Amino acid sequence: MKVTTLFIVIPAVLFPMAAYAETSASENADAPEIDACRASGLIALKEHTPTIKDVEMDLDSVRVIKMNSKIGDVDIKAMVLGEASIEKKTSSKAKNLICILGEKGKVLLTVFSDQ
Repeated sequence: MKVTTLFIVIPAVLFPMAAYAETSASENADAPEIDACRASGLIALKEHTPTIKDVEMDLDSVRVIKMNSKIGDVDIKAMVLGEASIEKKTSSKAKNLICILGEKGKVLLTVFSDQ
């Protein structure tokens, strides 16, 4: 499946479910879901681009959306949406972050997209 297809399919499937989910504002910026998504995203990015040093989350923009939904047979427990800054050795670039978590906080998908 192409990445562009994922950008269309994921929001089309998950955002209607999120409308009925419990949402948390930036007061929950210390939520374990945010840490899991940041760490998972950093590992995935470093595999493709070793010059990446860190991923910093803009805690004012981060939203944790908790839900009890399924895609196929996979349980979806939370989504993290927000802005992230990807730091390389010489520069930093802001991206949008979409992260989907399943059972026991397992990160199922982390996507960084240009703004």
